[in-house]
Amino acid sequence: MTTSEVGLGLRRIDNGTESIASMKNLGILLSGRGSNFVAIADSIVANKISDARIAVVISNRADAPGLEIARQRGLSALCIPSKGKAREEHDRAVVSALFENKVDLICLAGYMRLLSPWFVQQFPQKILNIHPSLLPAFPGLEAQQQAFAFGVKVTGCTVHFVDEELDHGAIIVQNTVPVLDSDDERALAARILEQEHVAYTEAIKIVLKGNFEIVGRRMVEL
Repeated sequence: MTTSEVGLGLRRIDNGTESIASMKNLGILLSGRGSNFVAIADSIVANKISDARIAVVISNRADAPGLEIARQRGLSALCIPSKGKAREEHDRAVVSALFENKVDLICLAGYMRLLSPWFVQQFPQKILNIHPSLLPAFPGLEAQQQAFAFGVKVTGCTVHFVDEELDHGAIIVQNTVPVLDSDDERALAARILEQEHVAYTEAIKIVLKGNFEIVGRRMVEL
């Protein structure tokens, strides 16, 4: 497998490298370091996620470390600045780039922007987000701090579909993390992040397989 093939996240099969045309295209949106993006990319290369490639990585911040990581891996990496733009104006530029790259599934990986209802409507049940709590508990910012301050004994992470409301869409995967008496916020956040990397890979596999339906607020695997 060549360096460029590794960057694209192609998987090897018995008679060579699988054709890009047969794969689903993932679009990654991030605003910072993109550790979940790296975990997804590594899972593709390791064939933990099959039949998928990362088509484009997009950030609203030019200084996002995740963009440089994407470029080092040979991936298409775009900055579409959000500063000074109305939310929907920025979203339309991002959606245009996603369409240009023929993205089938969007993965938010630390993307610190609320998507407009218009954006969500362009990709129904095709946008995933990961949140560092067991939703519906502790939505929004600083979820780990909320869990620690509230004194819960168990927390974790949630991968869910994105809808028009914050941290609200149907839940795909949840992984639990015990809160230890010896924990501080930093230690707890680090252990949650480890489970995020596992949960995101599992959720992408479930969604790409497509054997599910949404019943009310529940995702039911068929």
